[in-house]
Amino acid sequence: MHLPKWYPHRYDDQDGDFVARHVAAIAAHGGVDSAVLFAAVARGPLPGLVEADEDFSGPVPTLRYYYRATPTGLPLLDKPLKLLLYFWCLLHGYRRLRLHWGGQRPDLVHVHVLLRTGLFAWVLRAVRSIPFIITEHWTLYLPERAGGIGWWRLVLTRAVVRRAAAVHTVSRNLANALAALGIQNARTAYIPNVVDTDLFYPPPVRRSSGFELLHTAAFNEAAKNLTGLLRTVAGLRTQMPELRLRIGGYGPDEALVRQQAATLGLLADGTVTFLGKLTHAQVATEMRAAACFVLFSNVENLPCVLIEAQASGLPAVATHVGGVPELLPADGRYGRLVTAGDETELAEAILATFAAPPAPEAMRARALAEFSEAAVGLAFGKLYQQVLDGAT
Repeated sequence: MHLPKWYPHRYDDQDGDFVARHVAAIAAHGGVDSAVLFAAVARGPLPGLVEADEDFSGPVPTLRYYYRATPTGLPLLDKPLKLLLYFWCLLHGYRRLRLHWGGQRPDLVHVHVLLRTGLFAWVLRAVRSIPFIITEHWTLYLPERAGGIGWWRLVLTRAVVRRAAAVHTVSRNLANALAALGIQNARTAYIPNVVDTDLFYPPPVRRSSGFELLHTAAFNEAAKNLTGLLRTVAGLRTQMPELRLRIGGYGPDEALVRQQAATLGLLADGTVTFLGKLTHAQVATEMRAAACFVLFSNVENLPCVLIEAQASGLPAVATHVGGVPELLPADGRYGRLVTAGDETELAEAILATFAAPPAPEAMRARALAEFSEAAVGLAFGKLYQQVLDGAT
């Protein structure tokens, strides 16, 4: 049973899509029957306190529950009530899945992103002896953000992680960050994010004369530093007037980013194009048309877009943060690393990539070997078996 904190839902079909990709890979190649149980606060009105969206028809039964953001309208009461509603949704969904499985309990619970998910799994372990594993993606635990973790949350997180049968991270950097905070488990695993290599693939011939940059990510300025990318592109126009940047994505800072592009004159002359929210298929199409992918983030874990770029044979320029160096080694065979916030270094790396792009065949081969659904699903299947063998 998968228990995600983030998962695509009625209000945002791309929220937690990297978790959904793991679930799909496990279902297809992990050798297990899977189901998803997810609960989240509603972002709109509900006819009652809770509304269920239960789908048992597909290969992975998926139960989504939404509960009111303001159950009473009284802030002092609403916070604890929402927590109770969250756990009620999980308990109800767990019982619904047991009925679906003919009364059988799940053999294993797979938590995706802490903390409330892990607390529920801990209770199932204590009451029903069901082992659980944890997958962590959250950049909250990285040194740049860890100062914002409250003392009580850190204590609970350490306790939950100690009682898990295994802890998995998608980057070694995040595993090290957890360990530095005392969040440790005797069995740890590293399995990367996954890419659909049937959807993301290189074009038959990539345009050798193209000077088109592509960026797709959430519009979160503090994390993604889109304004810094825009300033860099503006500075490159004088020596490369044919340079173009296409930006896909959406998020809370979209108005700020668009205003910056307008202020720099990047919209008037067509240097920058905003593409809006893109489907995965549209991102794949953009990657086959681009000459370089660029990600000028201040904080990252293991960005799926860089894996998608590699599957597409598209070289990347990205910052040396989080798990990015695990995707872009210093030898430059898959792209170039730059220092976060260094716009001069970013401009130089973009020019160097256009002048001497890496071989697309090597990038594609690596994506197939390490990040494909089959590779990731089989790796999870082995981890599951290790946990279950140890639990018996």
